[in-house]
Amino acid sequence: MGIFERYLSVWVALAIVTGIVLGLWLPNMFAMVASFEYAHVNLIIAVLIWLMIYPMMVQVDFAAIKDVGKKPKGLVLTLVVNWLVKPFTMALLGWLFFKGLFAEWVDPQTASEYIAGMILLGVAPCTAMVFVWSQLTKGDPNYTLVQVSVNDVIMIFAFAPIAGFLLGVTDITVPWSTLALSVVLYVVLPLIAGAFTRRTLNRGENPQRLQQWLARLKPWSIIGLLTTVVLLFGFQAETILAKPQAIVLIAIPLLIQSYVIFAITYWVARKIRLSHSVAAPACMIGTSNFFELAVAVAISLFGLHSGAALATVVGVLVEVPVMLSLVWFANRTRHWFTH
Repeated sequence: MGIFERYLSVWVALAIVTGIVLGLWLPNMFAMVASFEYAHVNLIIAVLIWLMIYPMMVQVDFAAIKDVGKKPKGLVLTLVVNWLVKPFTMALLGWLFFKGLFAEWVDPQTASEYIAGMILLGVAPCTAMVFVWSQLTKGDPNYTLVQVSVNDVIMIFAFAPIAGFLLGVTDITVPWSTLALSVVLYVVLPLIAGAFTRRTLNRGENPQRLQQWLARLKPWSIIGLLTTVVLLFGFQAETILAKPQAIVLIAIPLLIQSYVIFAITYWVARKIRLSHSVAAPACMIGTSNFFELAVAVAISLFGLHSGAALATVVGVLVEVPVMLSLVWFANRTRHWFTH
């Protein structure tokens, strides 16, 4: 794990502080950025999100899908957790906390937006960072590649229907055209661009071309993430200073969701006798989120200043420390598995 991935929460925290300071100091600049919008899509944020998502999609090898039947139990566990469990538990926790336990501290409109951001996080399974978590737990790299590739294909068809259904269940009006546009813009097109790039680079005689290209893209991906965080918290600066507890309130159900999903998946993996090299990455992809996609869709659906956008960025803040703690736990309990 590189220094950026290891200290991602630190960089995000610094970007949050920078965004709040700039938002109070230069409000007109943020208003100008917010004005660059077309069809409910902020063009500047769209470019930054692409800088984050495109390098991840280049890593996805759809040729690996042909190996889908080699370790079916682990893949089935991943798919069930990602698409039949995790989105619904996230929606339930959001409703429980912001319509129940935290209702007196958050107004109903903001509470609905926080729930929407949590739902978008829950419906977006991890794409890139799972490679890091798999490596740290000595997971099977081929299995990890298969599960990421299969999940990305499913995401094209399942993300919008599940997100739309859960947003509707929580009484949030779903602009279906905007949701569909977001899926095309932030899932379908990056996947196509990534597949084309991968195929083009693999045609050459130099087998290192793909890795060299990804190394060149990595700094831009980092810039995209941190600049997006700066902008989002710049837009939210006045709200956050007025209600600093908002970040803590959002983080609590997100933390509970992460640990509960991991516990369920890890327990099932042990019961069905998966090898640890398959069980660990299966649990990691079920626990972590494709927060870049969630951020982009939240902005498209609810706006830059929305509670939904804030909730997805809080997801970025808690992701790495949570996942590192689970990596530690998975490594310490390797002996629970027979092989």
